[in-house]
Amino acid sequence: MPKRPGKNAKSSFPCRVAIAIMAAGKGTRLKSRHPKVLHEIGGKPILAHVIATAAKVVPAADIFVIIGHEAERVRQAVGGSGVNFVLQAEQRGTGHALMVAREALAPYDQVIVLSGDAPLITAPTVQKLSSFHNAQNAAMTLLTADLATPVGYGRVLRKSAKSTEVKAIVEEKAANATQKKIREINSGFYAFSGPSLYQHIGELSTDNPHREYYLTDMAGILHRARKKVIAIKTADAAEVLGSNTRAEIVDLDARLRLAKCHQLMAEGVTIFQPQTCLIDSDVVVGADSVIEPFVQLLGKTRIGADCRIRSYSILKDSEVADNVLVNPLTVTDGARIGTGAIVGPYSRLRPGSDIGEGAHVGNFVETKKIKLGKGSKANHLTYLGDAEIGDGVNVGAGTITCNYDGVNKHKTTIEDGVFIGSDSTLVAPVRIGRGAYVAAASCITDDVPADALALGRARQTVKEGWAAAKRGSRNSTQG
Repeated sequence: MPKRPGKNAKSSFPCRVAIAIMAAGKGTRLKSRHPKVLHEIGGKPILAHVIATAAKVVPAADIFVIIGHEAERVRQAVGGSGVNFVLQAEQRGTGHALMVAREALAPYDQVIVLSGDAPLITAPTVQKLSSFHNAQNAAMTLLTADLATPVGYGRVLRKSAKSTEVKAIVEEKAANATQKKIREINSGFYAFSGPSLYQHIGELSTDNPHREYYLTDMAGILHRARKKVIAIKTADAAEVLGSNTRAEIVDLDARLRLAKCHQLMAEGVTIFQPQTCLIDSDVVVGADSVIEPFVQLLGKTRIGADCRIRSYSILKDSEVADNVLVNPLTVTDGARIGTGAIVGPYSRLRPGSDIGEGAHVGNFVETKKIKLGKGSKANHLTYLGDAEIGDGVNVGAGTITCNYDGVNKHKTTIEDGVFIGSDSTLVAPVRIGRGAYVAAASCITDDVPADALALGRARQTVKEGWAAAKRGSRNSTQG
């Protein structure tokens, strides 16, 4: 168990605050073999977004993720965040989740409850919920929202239309016709007084169709105990939307990605037709860069200033320096591209590719685990793998490094200023010395000294009249 909490160093709250994230459910409506909270939007698990928001409010040591279904998979997926985990081995409802977390959460003055499947919630909204709860000296504070179509959500019953106080939350199935007309819904986000919560949580019952302990029932329990139960509305109802179906996940992903595009544009990036671009949450793009339609920027990709990423390119976990041109239909994965370089179209830069300053990697060139030096060029139909290539090197069309012998990978070294003729085959391990030339169509199996010319091909033989004789023989046979 974590240490007994002190005042949250990361927040401005005057009390000890914990955040509990509900992540134990299966998500049966998704019809999936995978935990609901591990489905991805914006390029990372839904739960990871909620944890990231929580970590902006309190330290990771004060965040408790309540896990159940596929618990170990969830733990492994987000364990690197430094949060705590509480196992709800038997999932008997949201109220039961806080019951099993009692030992972890009871020492805190305030317990904020977030839904692990609602990834659009923001830190300012969570902070507002907590501050309002403190200011009102409440036992329970609900975060609510007005929905045009509130079907499926619990309705909030206030003491009066203008009152901040709440009498109860009525679930959709239990609501009467009048209550179903209420547009204010319970979001599933709460702030509790820790002592009040655990003084009364034992009063929850399973007297409902699902035989579960509902956390929503705490509103009525605390109200009857003459404890203060209040509600505060979020200004943006989209923040509280959950991901119960595939359609909802896709909708949340679209919202998140469009918001990411608008964030980047506010920071000085031009994105043409942003609705066509797929940009993950953790991507960074420098000012004055231009992203054309149908680009995908995935994972932890970093793009510098004054770059242009042209249409249909896909960059994953890649680092792009300033003033780089990425031509259409380029694919990178774990690559680095230096300042002023030009890559594509139709280039594929695989993991470990390090493209130097001012270098060119062109049409249908594939690289893997290479370093291409400053100003070097490989413009056409080439495979370069497990190679170190110096500055000012020209690699002719159709060149390949034969790096694999069927058992092991071997390295090719090409020193500065080398010219590799078209259709050359460099059989590793091999070194081409500084300033050397390799003649076109050569198969190089031995090291080439500096400033030498290497030829590895048969001498050309010309047999005059051979073709005419062949045709004549064929015609006579056919006749």
